[in-house]
Amino acid sequence: QVRLVESGGGSVQAGGSLRLSCVASGYEYCMGWFRQAPGKEREGVAAVYIPGKSTYYADSVKGRFTISRDNADNTLYLQMNSLKPEDTAMYYCAAGDCRGYNPLSASGVYAHWGQGAQVTVSP
Repeated sequence: QVRLVESGGGSVQAGGSLRLSCVASGYEYCMGWFRQAPGKEREGVAAVYIPGKSTYYADSVKGRFTISRDNADNTLYLQMNSLKPEDTAMYYCAAGDCRGYNPLSASGVYAHWGQGAQVTVSP
């Protein structure tokens, strides 16, 4: 069982920045960030395939968000810049074996999930 502990959510005005962190207790082939806003479905935001270090981004966040991972302490980050009100959501860190799947759309392959971090962006 991989335990994921998130931190770094908060409130910011539009145009601002936040960084989310996720400390993992174990290793999986893929790690990613998903978000869910009230009344909306969960969506993949960014993901990384760890062996090849390939990264994947939703079109809505490309150029604004950056996913990265610190191998030394097995921590996943999501740097969020130029935040918009529509980025407001609960953000979840996830880890799993996504081999053979789209790591952003196949949320079912992620066996381990963090507790969530609220991100609120005001106009």
